[in-house]
Amino acid sequence: MDKITLLAKQLRKNQTPQEQKLWNILRNKQFHNLKFKRQYPIGNYIVDFICIEKMVIIELDGGQHNIPENIETDNIRTKYLNSRGFKVIRIWNNDIENNIEGVYKTLEKFII
Repeated sequence: MDKITLLAKQLRKNQTPQEQKLWNILRNKQFHNLKFKRQYPIGNYIVDFICIEKMVIIELDGGQHNIPENIETDNIRTKYLNSRGFKVIRIWNNDIENNIEGVYKTLEKFII
């Protein structure tokens, strides 16, 4: 098994509380009968959640993603994923914690 696949497997075992909360909504085709995978490697990146059928990636972002150098890194990552045909939806951890209904509606808007 290559290094990125091993890291993805480790990340699946050590989800953040916000990842677990969203996974409880997405898993087992509970979200509009769509199949999602979590901590999925694409190139040198590991995306939080992916629906290959809809070519959508969901990334959960904590406060560290609001630092200028991380914003630039995220932009490069998003451009790469877009170049592979994926639409990237970024959701703040704070919204998972405080507005899960709004997150659900946002996902419906961009995915369904």
